[in-house]
Amino acid sequence: MKLARIAVSAAVLAFACGLASAQEAWKAPRTSDGRPDLQGVWTNASLTTLERSPQFKTQAIPADRAAQMETQRARMMVASNARTNPSDGAPTDGNANAGYNTFWIDPGTHYGVVKGEVRSSWIVDPPDGRIPYTASAKKHFDNFLAKVRGTWDGPEIRPQGERCIVGFGSTGGPPMVNVLYNNNSQFVQTPGHVVITAEMIHDSRVIPIGEKRPAKGFDQWLGNSVGWWEGDTLVVETRNFHKDIRVRPNMGDSYYVGENATVTERFTRIAADAIHYEFTVADKDAFTRPWRAEMTFRASKQPMYEYACHEGNYALPGILAGARRDDREGRKTAAVGDAE
Repeated sequence: MKLARIAVSAAVLAFACGLASAQEAWKAPRTSDGRPDLQGVWTNASLTTLERSPQFKTQAIPADRAAQMETQRARMMVASNARTNPSDGAPTDGNANAGYNTFWIDPGTHYGVVKGEVRSSWIVDPPDGRIPYTASAKKHFDNFLAKVRGTWDGPEIRPQGERCIVGFGSTGGPPMVNVLYNNNSQFVQTPGHVVITAEMIHDSRVIPIGEKRPAKGFDQWLGNSVGWWEGDTLVVETRNFHKDIRVRPNMGDSYYVGENATVTERFTRIAADAIHYEFTVADKDAFTRPWRAEMTFRASKQPMYEYACHEGNYALPGILAGARRDDREGRKTAAVGDAE
């Protein structure tokens, strides 16, 4: 029995050494200026969420349990699609209390794998996988969400994604977090800049490399980013977010970056089909400590698609008109996120 354990241990050690050697042997392709080539279309579509759900007690999910949950979810999606018949036409007036047919959503089909582990959350620090809000920040966050989910006084109060200004949640970032669909991002490099374009609404960050941060003029929707290389890792630091994007509404995975947040991202090409993405969010007034997360961007098998955002084109007047009708009839307009 002892010899058997020694043999197994030796086999595991040999496998680990072989894996490490293979990883060390792989070299990232280079751009014309000798930097690791991050260019291409990448996706972070996943069932893993930013914060850890209460159903998970640990950062890693056993592979067999993850596979079981993925199978159950796939069956649920098929059943949900079967209940919706597109040939039935649009709902009649006053009978439109319905959500997306699951045909139209694409969050991913698997939990995220980072460093060989199936992850229950992207957040790895704090260890509980939760954002460490201060009491005042949590109150501000909750009040803001309640306001945008329950107020229809005019277009300015509606979430930015609904108004087609930036993608909902934090798809454009930073940090770049997966959402309900359109989880692709395209990276383009020159010696002096890296441009990251999100598929949803085609938000783009133009990141100067090696330049000083411009003097603060006005806050930008995706913040003010500067980047530099540390060895083979691209580091991007972003500050000065527009006040209306500091809270990121996203179904059940909304969060708050803080009023004076600094987001530091690290991009490292680790394989032909993978980029290791790590980020830290810091704001001493919003969080009791900086919090850190990591995920894997995978090479996308699909190109970037046009995102035709119709909410801001013609649906927003309908949303506000419906709210006015509810006002006249003394009804409460259903809040975004009520069904979460």
